[in-house]
Amino acid sequence: MTKLYKAGILGTGSCLPQRKLTNAELEDIVETSDEWIVKRTGIRERRIIDNDMPLAKLAVRAAENAIHDAGIPREEIELIIGATLTPDYLCPTLACSVQKELGLKGVPAFDMNAACTGFVYALNTAQQYIENGAYKYILIVAAEALSRVTDYQDRKTCVLFGDGAGAAVVGRVEDGTGIMGYVTGAHGELGHNLTIPCLYSTEEDLAKRNEGKKQVVWMDGSEVFTFAARIMAEATLRVVTDARLSVGDLDYIFPHQANARIIQNAVKRMRYPIEKVYSNLERTGNISAASIPVCLDEASKAGMLKKGDRIVLVAFGGGLTYGALLLCWSR
Repeated sequence: MTKLYKAGILGTGSCLPQRKLTNAELEDIVETSDEWIVKRTGIRERRIIDNDMPLAKLAVRAAENAIHDAGIPREEIELIIGATLTPDYLCPTLACSVQKELGLKGVPAFDMNAACTGFVYALNTAQQYIENGAYKYILIVAAEALSRVTDYQDRKTCVLFGDGAGAAVVGRVEDGTGIMGYVTGAHGELGHNLTIPCLYSTEEDLAKRNEGKKQVVWMDGSEVFTFAARIMAEATLRVVTDARLSVGDLDYIFPHQANARIIQNAVKRMRYPIEKVYSNLERTGNISAASIPVCLDEASKAGMLKKGDRIVLVAFGGGLTYGALLLCWSR
């Protein structure tokens, strides 16, 4: 199919809850220690949403910041894509709630759930709409309230997760910049290694959790670690090779912020300098689909990115899903 336009990121935004949950506080909740958490995950604190705050509120703030950063009137947004696995409601979707609060009546809106790979999947989806001329400006909002599906008596998972929202405006960009390639995929046969039950669960899956804890995350950390380190390296190498580049041609890599050891292992496999890998994991923990857009917004606001920079966004997530996207920065 002929591409009419090139798609790229025009603006970014983010919003993190004010409340911090430190490792020291977790020591009072569950049998763990700051030393143990930092050594095994690299995380020192994470942000936690207030009990009485809807996730959609964080999402709207991130969306408003992204639209402002893009320098366009919000009325020009033609499609909203939400990426989340922890929405306030199954319906209305997160995207519809954001549409309502932004006053964009009639604008199509839908959610997608690829877990932690959600932003990469959403960006790839928006790319298709932009390139074929269907829309000119698309808003992606990735937001998570993982604290609401975390069992704080499970020391293996409760130290990992946090809350937050990131957003991006995607639109038409000049030739030579924008999205240069992508790799996406899933291994459903491995999905049982990371689960959050919703309206149904097998007895076997429920038995893995503490008594009375049904709709909380459970993970086989060893299996997920092995998959993540391998697939993030493979997907990154594949997307740059498909573009007839090498990892040495990249200015930065923005990986999903799940665990410092996963990132280090994947980067080692690629033989890429860790100094050029962006990470905020120490301050945010794992915020799933919101992870990469929050990182992008931080780097952009800090002036780290310049027009023409080649970057890869790479993630893995429940499903198990994965994705890598090669981007030439457009701003």
